[in-house]
Amino acid sequence: MSDLKQKEVININDCKRLGFVGDVDFDMETGCMIAIIVPGPGCICGFLGREKEYVIPFCDICQVGSDIILVDVKEKKVEEKVKCP
Repeated sequence: MSDLKQKEVININDCKRLGFVGDVDFDMETGCMIAIIVPGPGCICGFLGREKEYVIPFCDICQVGSDIILVDVKEKKVEEKVKCP
């Protein structure tokens, strides 16, 4: 997990840099990774918390490289925090 936190997440649909992995969601029963969570941009220089966070389902991860993670998600899907069926 510490290796994932050092990687930047990039959406291949619009080449947008979403940020760095902040957390990983696991299924407690199986131990499988369900999603990665990327904190959104801060509000007013980081004060007042974050605007949103990106919850990216494991099925939307295309490739994990040495320094980046490529994901294939639609902007609306990321904002709504929809999980894969």
